[in-house]
Amino acid sequence: MASFDVNYLSLHNLNPMKRREFSCITAGAALSRILPSSLLAEQQPSPAHPPISEAAAELYNRSLILDCNSGPPFEDGKLPLPQNDLDMVRDSGVNVVKISLAGINGDFAQAVKEIAYVAQMIEVHPAYFTQVRVPADLERAKREAKMGIVLSFESVEMLEGKLERLDLFRNLGVRVMQLSYNRKSPFAAGVMEPMGGGLTSLGKEAVKKMNVLGITIDLSHANESTTSDVLSTSSKPVIVSHAGCVAVHPHPRNKTDDQLKRLAAQGGVFGIYDLPYLTASPKQPTVDDYMAHMEHALKVAGEDHVGIGSDVGIEPFDISPKGMAEFNKIEEERQKSGLAAPEEDRPTYVVGLNMPRKLEVIAEQLLKRGYSTATVEKVLGRNFARVLSETWTL
Repeated sequence: MASFDVNYLSLHNLNPMKRREFSCITAGAALSRILPSSLLAEQQPSPAHPPISEAAAELYNRSLILDCNSGPPFEDGKLPLPQNDLDMVRDSGVNVVKISLAGINGDFAQAVKEIAYVAQMIEVHPAYFTQVRVPADLERAKREAKMGIVLSFESVEMLEGKLERLDLFRNLGVRVMQLSYNRKSPFAAGVMEPMGGGLTSLGKEAVKKMNVLGITIDLSHANESTTSDVLSTSSKPVIVSHAGCVAVHPHPRNKTDDQLKRLAAQGGVFGIYDLPYLTASPKQPTVDDYMAHMEHALKVAGEDHVGIGSDVGIEPFDISPKGMAEFNKIEEERQKSGLAAPEEDRPTYVVGLNMPRKLEVIAEQLLKRGYSTATVEKVLGRNFARVLSETWTL
């Protein structure tokens, strides 16, 4: 099974349900381009089941596990899903995921088609999935031992610059939205927009309307000006569902300490991702690199304002020759589109976290570093559950 990035339901209007063709939209040129074949073995993902202490396992099992940018495996858009994939979902222990639909430039029809697919997936597999639309659904997913699905958008092409589309998609269940991807949109500027800029006048109207409708604003791909403008405009907390810390590794997709502090001061939550942007190229990031970002965020933003947004799927990254060839194809599309970010030169996984129960490993690492069980529970899902509940409440 290939797993590249969670914005896996579309990419540049490719077949929206062919998983291995649209999985990667965030990082990287294939490993085979930058490393000789003799070194590939050194880059193999870590074992699927690293040792986990009894304390970490017990904490993971009782906690609400919410990954704010991930998703279940999709088998080329076909239903029903293979039993192996369903077992992986169940065995992951993840209770809620926010999934990104319509890729980085999916239009209105694409967005509706993918919302319909997720709805059908839940209908076909009601014992494994449930949609999360209201705060009570977060706890219900945990209680019923299902994977709760929060629908979200990373791009805004499907809105076509129309504020009334916010009402429509909110009522279709989309509960989290960004105002731009890496470049500029009618609403705001992203981190790779060469002309800069922040919230537009339409964007300010959108922020206010999203506050009223109960749509959580996500600033993961927003540049500094957009981030500052949204924090000044929004009457509700906002999130950065998946990013890293500039202080640990400077990169356009990572956030500054000032941004972390402002986000926290407003009640928001910052999620750490599992992408190569955690380290300088050509190093493949490791668990220790991941934890450096996690611990820095906890120090700067505080334990009530940090969570996890893996930005990779439940299933492990496929580093086989076939998987890497598919990854190459996706990266070529990103480079052609002009939407690629710097250092997209490594596969999208963290050594030591390339497994379905990756959040359990993070729990183990936090406990080993002396963090309390209460803090670990917040990071594993309680913080994001709190901010989503606050922003969805009308």
